[in-house]
Amino acid sequence: MAKPRLWRDVLVFVLIVMLAACGAVGPAAEPTATPPAPTEETNANATPTDTPEASPAGEPRVLRLATTTSTADSGLLDAILPDFEQQNNAQVDVVAVGTGQALTLGENCDADVLLVHARQREDEFVANGFGAYRRDVMYNDFVIVGPADDPAAIQGMALAAEALEAIATNESTFMSRGDDSGTHTKEKALWQKAGLDPGPAMEWYKSLGQGMGATLITANEQLVYTLTDRGTFLAMRGRLPDLTVLVGEQSIEDNQDPTLRNPYGVIPISADHCPSVQADVSEEFIAWLTSSETQQKIGEFGRDTYGQPLFFPGTSPAT
Repeated sequence: MAKPRLWRDVLVFVLIVMLAACGAVGPAAEPTATPPAPTEETNANATPTDTPEASPAGEPRVLRLATTTSTADSGLLDAILPDFEQQNNAQVDVVAVGTGQALTLGENCDADVLLVHARQREDEFVANGFGAYRRDVMYNDFVIVGPADDPAAIQGMALAAEALEAIATNESTFMSRGDDSGTHTKEKALWQKAGLDPGPAMEWYKSLGQGMGATLITANEQLVYTLTDRGTFLAMRGRLPDLTVLVGEQSIEDNQDPTLRNPYGVIPISADHCPSVQADVSEEFIAWLTSSETQQKIGEFGRDTYGQPLFFPGTSPAT
């Protein structure tokens, strides 16, 4: 009787070992079930942790716009750029610097398109192959502002060059932007027209090296003269209680000095010079900027607030 029991015990032991082995190996050997394809219902009920579907238009394309500080300080870009971004699935990265710095950014392929205001330098930029072309966009004008007591007695003078000569003769403090901007370029041309070349050796001539907004605030604090585009001055008027327009009158229509006209141009960076430039987006931007709809918005900007536009569509003849 012992023999059958022995075999039975051995058989039970073997079965136990086999079952244990199957338990250890079995689950790992099972194939992983393929998840069902997503349906409209599962997409509709997705939790915030689910990966969102890409929008039909894709990610916004980035356009690098290098522009003068006046287009930013005046508030114009904030007013008009959202329309372009929405209509063209684009994001405009604005770098607001002096025109000279904007041209350098373009030359170094660090911008896709420029919006600047120093006509002779713009034409040279295109002629040198850095820009594909230049197109007129808008214009305003320059004015000379200063304290109401007007120590150099320039108020009402028709020509800016005559006013600068009077400032120099009286040695009244003049605050220059000194930043190689379009405004600084115009200022130097006006000094040259007056037959003068002021510099650091003259104590009354101060070079700040800052944008238009900072220069106006400093001139207001120190009660001194400076040259500014009218648009930025009007936009910042509430922060400049001690400055007034002394040369250039109270509107561009009344400004008697044609050399104070201030045209702005847009320039796409040449793809031949910068192969990585976003040429397609630049062309879309320029077509939008010069369209009748956008030009009308430019011409209306500021009218309700200041009683006159800060910029005018198109441009005047170059001066």
